[in-house]
Amino acid sequence: MSFSSPAWLYLLPLFMGLLFYLRRHRKTEVHHRNRLEETKKSGIPEPLTLHPVIDTNKCIGSGACVKACPEHALGLVGRKAVLVQPDHCIGHGACEAACPVEAISLVFGTEKRGIDIPQLKPTFETNVPGIYIAGELGGMGLIRKGVDQGQRAIQTIRKNTSKGSELDVVIVGAGPAGISASLAAKEAGLRFVTIEQEDSLGGAIYQYPRAKVAMTAPMTLPIVGLFNKFEISKEELLAFWQKIIQQTGITIKFSERMDTLEKAGKGFIVKTPKASYQTKNVLLAIGRRGTPRKLGVPGEEQPKVVYRLIDAEQYRNMHVLVVGGGDSAAEAALSIAAEKGTTVTISCRGDEIFTRPKDKNRQQLKQCVAEKKITVYVNANVKEIGKDVVTLDHEGQSVVLKNDAMIVCAGGTLPTPMLKEIGVMVDTYYGQAVPK
Repeated sequence: MSFSSPAWLYLLPLFMGLLFYLRRHRKTEVHHRNRLEETKKSGIPEPLTLHPVIDTNKCIGSGACVKACPEHALGLVGRKAVLVQPDHCIGHGACEAACPVEAISLVFGTEKRGIDIPQLKPTFETNVPGIYIAGELGGMGLIRKGVDQGQRAIQTIRKNTSKGSELDVVIVGAGPAGISASLAAKEAGLRFVTIEQEDSLGGAIYQYPRAKVAMTAPMTLPIVGLFNKFEISKEELLAFWQKIIQQTGITIKFSERMDTLEKAGKGFIVKTPKASYQTKNVLLAIGRRGTPRKLGVPGEEQPKVVYRLIDAEQYRNMHVLVVGGGDSAAEAALSIAAEKGTTVTISCRGDEIFTRPKDKNRQQLKQCVAEKKITVYVNANVKEIGKDVVTLDHEGQSVVLKNDAMIVCAGGTLPTPMLKEIGVMVDTYYGQAVPK
């Protein structure tokens, strides 16, 4: 005698699995949709750094890009990939590599906010012979790409060098592209100098928040060889840079900013506050943060005025003014406000301090304002910086604040005017893919 089970018993596990999948998928989509709506409501713009644009005609909603993004900037809405939190994106490019149907392009700028990118040859030389650009300034924010461009530019410079009393190349910047170029120049036996306006390695990476994932793919460096790691934090990467600089004996002139770049005969003169360098070639390996933007007000030259937060503890029991409306300003104010005895004030030109920073920073800032740990002046400008006070113009009224220290987080200025002055051609990109 034999017994047979109804067919539905065999289909039940499949049905239950499908139901579980659909419920989880719907829950995830609702979460992503809510994040997107919050982004729209807060008025957060697309990032000015390298960021993804999704071709919805090609996107199949696999979710591979969402899983690959270490910053959780992407989500699936309507079965299509969407940049749900653009303020989280820092241009890793892992999403582009993960997409199985090539529906993602990495671009600079948006339809409304253009970004200037210098014209470059495949050798990374500009239209001005002897001026080279590698890394983020040239339209490539990915670390591994910057590393590759830095050494490839040096390869071209090496082929074109000739004997003379001047340097073969001055490398401006000690971020990924600049470090790679310095290693390549040493390996090639070139006469070179590397200058860095900050007092540390890493370029824009140094400004990342703690434990931020800084790289998502291996890279190959001159002298060092393959660095075979797929994910590495800011701290780990900076420690790695420091180690190889020490091991290879490369000298980097820190706290030395390029003030001017002038044509001189067949070469150039790079002037800094500390020296002048005569060179055949110049490699600009700077990021898009550029030189810190100053306010241009009386008293700004005082030592108490700085342009980035290094150590919040040094401001204990002090009256501190933070100027700016982005994440850097919010994070600086929050860090200082957490220290004992501090009085923290933020001044920003508009009201963007409550919309522009990342969601986490915005919520913490609102809480600190409610608890009166931080005071915020919107629609305000700094008029004058005194020895122990600072004067603001707040909606037409003068406000005098007690002040011991001031941190200006007003972004940076790129050397675009300087480049144009010596003839480097610059294109403006409005959400277009930059040639690689």
